[in-house]
Amino acid sequence: MPKTEQTIVPTFAGGTLDRADQVRVSPDRLRAAMMNPRARLLKLDGLNPVFDAYGDLAWGAAFEASPDNDLLLLGIDEDIPYFAELNGAGDAGPAANRALWQTLGALPAEQAAIYATARSLVDWHARHKFCAQCGKPTGSRKGGWARLCDREQDGCGAEHFPRTDPVAIMLSECEGKVLLGRQPRFPPKSFSALAGFLEPGESIEGCVKRELFEEAGIHVHDVRYVASQPWPFPSSLMIACTSHTDDPTLTLDEEEIEEAAWFTLAEVKAAMAGDPDALFVAPPPFAIAHDLLKHWVDSKS
Repeated sequence: MPKTEQTIVPTFAGGTLDRADQVRVSPDRLRAAMMNPRARLLKLDGLNPVFDAYGDLAWGAAFEASPDNDLLLLGIDEDIPYFAELNGAGDAGPAANRALWQTLGALPAEQAAIYATARSLVDWHARHKFCAQCGKPTGSRKGGWARLCDREQDGCGAEHFPRTDPVAIMLSECEGKVLLGRQPRFPPKSFSALAGFLEPGESIEGCVKRELFEEAGIHVHDVRYVASQPWPFPSSLMIACTSHTDDPTLTLDEEEIEEAAWFTLAEVKAAMAGDPDALFVAPPPFAIAHDLLKHWVDSKS
């Protein structure tokens, strides 16, 4: 009997809110949503989440928002609008805040997705206050989903939209083993899938092949997409893939990769199970690298 393919829903990817584009683009409907007495406001400490007594995301009423801040329409659920404040917060410091990541990983999927959306957009607005075309100040539009260089303020009229940076994160298999690596910033013994940003004019498959050659010196084929994950630190889309190579010889880019090795199925299983005698420490469950490794293990079982 053929194996049933399991659906992978990484952390931050479980959003169910209606993003309500038809409300964003209508000033009257957006104003009505803001005036809705049931409208809720996500509480943020700069870019960081605020949690309630139960460990869930904390919410207040939309009318509690500062009159100095624009509102971001996160979405609508059962006629209740959900907002966040564009509070001017930018860089919150190093993204490698594992305590925060682990807390977020414990949130229900919908809440984690809401926070990912809010964080990425609040950060984008803080970093894009000026027009990339003419340098004039820009203002929030469409419920926080665009910025406009206003002609009435001597701007050029250009409209700017939030960006997401695509990143390929990938495994390569050879002779029943899988390639993992570690960067110098990783905790001791921690290994993960290799990854890199897509470049302009490059396909996902092309990026996987290029990055694995640049970082590990291997030529791969049979690139296959597995799943994707919004990653709000600050705003990337992790695109998980698998591939194969016929030659396991490694030549590392030592500026990027401190160490890399081929691991057997048994060795990966031990690490995924948290075995203290495992050869390496697996990626944490909130990272798509964990889902990618689990997918590889399941495909071999």
